[in-house]
Amino acid sequence: MTGDLRVNPVLAESELPYGLPDFASISDDDFLQAYDQALAAHLAEVDVIASSPAAPTFDNTIGALEASGRALARANGIFFNLEGPDTNPQRAEIAQVLAVRLTEHGNAITMNPQLFARISALYDRRDDLGLDAAQLRLLTQRYRDTVRAGAALDADGQAQMREISGRLATLTTDFGQRLLDDTNASAVHFVDAAELDGLSVAEIAAASRAAADAGRDGYLVSLELPTSQSAVAKLTDPLSRQRVFDASMTRCARGNEYDTRAMIIEIVTLRARRAALLGYASHAEYVIAEETAPSPTAVADLLTELGTAAMAAGDAELARLTERGGHPLAPADVTYYLAADQRARAANSDSADGDSGASVDIGDFEDYCELDAVLNDGVFVAAGKLYGLSFAERDDLAGYHPDVRVWEVSRDGEGIGLFLGDFYARPSKRGGAWMNNIVDQSHQLGTAPIIVNVLNLTKPEPGQPCLLSLDQLVTLFHEFGHAIHGLLSSVEYVSQSGTSVPRDFVEFPSQVNEMWALHPDVVGRYARHHVTGESAPQVLLDAVRGAGGTESAHSTVEYLAAAALDLAWHRLAEADVPDDVLAFEARALADAGLASELIPPRYRSTYFNHVFGGGYSSAYYSYIWSEILDAETEQWFLAGGGLQPDLGAAFADAVLSRGDSVDPVAAHAAMIGHPARIEPLLTRRGLA
Repeated sequence: MTGDLRVNPVLAESELPYGLPDFASISDDDFLQAYDQALAAHLAEVDVIASSPAAPTFDNTIGALEASGRALARANGIFFNLEGPDTNPQRAEIAQVLAVRLTEHGNAITMNPQLFARISALYDRRDDLGLDAAQLRLLTQRYRDTVRAGAALDADGQAQMREISGRLATLTTDFGQRLLDDTNASAVHFVDAAELDGLSVAEIAAASRAAADAGRDGYLVSLELPTSQSAVAKLTDPLSRQRVFDASMTRCARGNEYDTRAMIIEIVTLRARRAALLGYASHAEYVIAEETAPSPTAVADLLTELGTAAMAAGDAELARLTERGGHPLAPADVTYYLAADQRARAANSDSADGDSGASVDIGDFEDYCELDAVLNDGVFVAAGKLYGLSFAERDDLAGYHPDVRVWEVSRDGEGIGLFLGDFYARPSKRGGAWMNNIVDQSHQLGTAPIIVNVLNLTKPEPGQPCLLSLDQLVTLFHEFGHAIHGLLSSVEYVSQSGTSVPRDFVEFPSQVNEMWALHPDVVGRYARHHVTGESAPQVLLDAVRGAGGTESAHSTVEYLAAAALDLAWHRLAEADVPDDVLAFEARALADAGLASELIPPRYRSTYFNHVFGGGYSSAYYSYIWSEILDAETEQWFLAGGGLQPDLGAAFADAVLSRGDSVDPVAAHAAMIGHPARIEPLLTRRGLA
C-alpha cells in the first residue's frame, strides 16, 4: 500500500450513512498499518500547529488541535469497539502493541515544548481573548491536561513520566485480557442437570450449549464480571451455589498464568510514583483533582457516612435472611436467600387496588420482559416521549459482529446518528455492560454520533425469546442513558462531546434513565407475556415496582466496599504499597468499616477491572456520587409529572446536549433550581 490514508480500509472515508465503518471490508491485518499511517499523520499535523510562525490564537492552536488526528480517531473508533466486545488472539496482541504506541504518541504531543509554549501563552491570557464559555473551558482543560501529562517537568521528570505511562499502558491492558481469559477458564462444569435446579430452561440450555462449544459433556455455567452471580441467586443446591461463588471469588488469584496480584502491586506503585512526580500526595488526589468531588477526603467521608448506615441495615437484613434460611448462612447463600426474601416480601405486599396479601412471584416478571418488546415499546418509547427521538432498525447496515443490530436515530423527524445494540454474551466479549462511541458528535468536524451499547445477556436458542431479569432490564435502561447522552450531544468541539465529562458525573444521565424502566407510563407498554401477549397483571407490576424501588442493604454494602477498596489502594504513597494484595484488601475493608464475611465487595482487587484495567481508578465512588444528582433529578421529574416532553427538553438542553462544554454540576443545579441534596439518595437506598 502507499502512504495515501484513503487506501487502508480502516482509514477510508466511509460512504455508509453517518460514516458507519464498513466492518466487512476490514481485516485484523489492516490495523497496525493503519495506525502507522494515522499516528504519523497526526504528529505531522501537530508539528505544523506547534511550529507555526503566527502568534498563538485559540483558533490556530486549540481549535486546530481539536480538528487534528481525524484518521487516528477513525482507527480508534473501529479497533477499540472490536477489542472489548469481540476480541481474539490477534486483536489482543494488537491491543498490547497499541497500548504502548498510543501512550508514547500522546506523550510526544503533550510534551512538545513548542506546543506547550503556545497553549501556556493562551492560558495566561485566557481572560483577554474574548472566548465564549465552551472555548474557555476547553482551553483550561487543554492546559491542565498537558501539565498533568508532564509538560511542565524538566527533562528527567519527562523521561520518568514516559517510562511510567508506557508501563502502565501495558499493565492495564494485560490486566483486562487476563481477567477475560480467567473468567472464561473459570466457568463451572456440572455433569447433571439436577445440579442446576432453579435456573430457567433457557439458562440450562445456554449452559449445555456452552459445554458443547467447549467440547465437554454436561453443562458450563459462565461467570459474570461482579462477585455476585445471578446463578447463585437461583440455584437451589447449596453445593452448586458454593462452586459458582468460589469460582467467582478466586478469579485471578490462584497462582496460575492469570494471577493479577503482582500486576496490581506494580500498577499501584507506578501510579503513586507518577502522582508524586507531578506534586500530588497520591494517585487519588491526582485523579479527583479533575472530578466534581472536591477531594479524596470528601469522598472518603461520604463512603464512611453511607457505610455506617449501610452496615447497620445489612446486619438487620442478614438476620432476616438467616431466619428465612433456618440455618447459619454461608456467603454463597446470601444472594440466594436475598432473592427469595425479595420474592416473598413482594408476594405479601398490598396491590394498588388494595388486594392485601395477593399472591405474586416477581420472578414471573421475566416472562413479560422480552428483549425486543422492552427495546421497542419501553426504552425507545421513553426516549421518544421525553426527547422526541425515534428509532428505525436498519437491516441494510451491518455491525462488527452478526449479533450487532443497527438503528437510525431521528429527533423530531431529522436524522441525528446511529445506535448499535450488541446484547448477547460470547467468549470473545469481556464481562459487564458498557457504552462506546464509534464516532463522536462535533459541529466543528461535521460529525454525527455513532453509539454502541454492549450487554452480556444469555443468547436464546433459535426461535426462543430473550427474557430479561429485573437486573438486566434496569441495566438495559442504564446503558441506554449513556447512549442518549452521546446521541443528544450538540457541541462545537469533539473533546467536549457527549459523555466526555468528569468521571463522577458521567454515570448521572444513565442512572436517571433507569427510573423509566418501571415507570407506569413505560412498563405498561412493553410488559406483555412473551407467549400469550397478555399485559402483566397490575398486582405483579406493583410488586416488581416495590421490589425495585429500594436497593437492598447487601447491594449497597458490596458497592461501598468496592469503592472504599479502590480509594484505599490509590491513597497510598509509593513507600506504603504492600506486598500482599489480599491482606491489604482485608485491612482496607476493616479500616473502612465495611468488612463483612457474608457480603464481599462487588469486585475484589484481583478482578477489579474498572480500576486496574479501565478508567475508574480512584473514581469507582463516582456511581454513588452521581447518584446524589440522579435521586434529586428523579424527584424533579416526578414532581413535574414524570414522562413529560417539556421536562425531557429541559434536561436535554441543560445537561445532555452540553457534554463538557459547561460545568455539568452547575448546569444541573440551574435546571432543578438548587444544588443536589443527599436526602433523596438516602431514602432510595433505605438509609434515611
